[in-house]
Amino acid sequence: MRRSQILTLVGLGTLAGGIAAAVAVLLPWLPSPASREAGRIDFVFWFVTVICIVIFSIVAGALLYSVVKFRAAPDDDSDGPPTHGHTGLEIWWTLIPTLLVTAIGVVSAIVLAKDDRVGKNYLHVNVTAQQFAWSFTYPSGKNMTTGVLRVPVDKSLLLTFTSKDVIHSFWVPEWGQKQDTVPGIHPTLHITPDKVGRYPIICTELCGLGHATMRTWAIVMTQAAFDKWLKGQSAATSSPNTTVSGKAVFTNNGCGACHTLSAAGATAKVGPDLDKLPQWATQAKQPLEAFVQSSITDPNAYVQPGFPKNVMPLTFKSLPKAQLDALVQYLIQSSKKG
Repeated sequence: MRRSQILTLVGLGTLAGGIAAAVAVLLPWLPSPASREAGRIDFVFWFVTVICIVIFSIVAGALLYSVVKFRAAPDDDSDGPPTHGHTGLEIWWTLIPTLLVTAIGVVSAIVLAKDDRVGKNYLHVNVTAQQFAWSFTYPSGKNMTTGVLRVPVDKSLLLTFTSKDVIHSFWVPEWGQKQDTVPGIHPTLHITPDKVGRYPIICTELCGLGHATMRTWAIVMTQAAFDKWLKGQSAATSSPNTTVSGKAVFTNNGCGACHTLSAAGATAKVGPDLDKLPQWATQAKQPLEAFVQSSITDPNAYVQPGFPKNVMPLTFKSLPKAQLDALVQYLIQSSKKG
């Protein structure tokens, strides 16, 4: 092969590689990683992508060169000359892909092993999935349950999953991993968040009519801020003061994401206005306290006209009795003030 032909091949390969690299790098294919595991997964992604770009460049360059250099004339119907395979070339194009695939396998295995490894000092959180909400229970916080996942930065998390109805799937895009929650089994997921911030938690398994609403937040904070929050919330939910503990239960379980309640500063419009609970109870022809408790534990038993069924999560019937009672009394007292 002449020098000019080699230069042409190199030029075409560089052009093809540049186009492929631009598509890979300039488009935002992946969210910014916010966990150690996501950083490792991104490394594997780009490791494989670079290999693919190099191979694509070589193949595309050779093809483009062949199309131009060896094209037949429009009136040439003759067969090409017989050729014999090049043994050395065949050995190389078998050996090199074998080494590359082996390298990808080794790197992936190392990353998977590191991502699954849970250290000795970790925070355990029980994650419950139920149509159509997530709830998070902290064994180290007197089994305090919240609707928003709050965790400290740079600390290993061990999430244990339970589904109470159908298959759901837990996903924080910036954390880089998903975990299906299947009824009857309790899978675990190890995550080490490494950036303070607020990240969406999404259900990625179609789980029913309210699937699109099955979202909440993961809030990553400093260790000192997390310790202060956990201690305060644990104390609030166990407080003998109904207003204090009820408001904590309301806030922790994300009730303000769907309902209006002036006392809690909530203004959402997804569900009925909780400031009007006495009015709704009268329409339902039920005593106020029984109506409020039933609306929490069995929300489909009576649905306020104008709002759809099967949207209010059934999760709240599993609240500890003390927290449920405090929430009921808090809602009654707040709605009467409103």
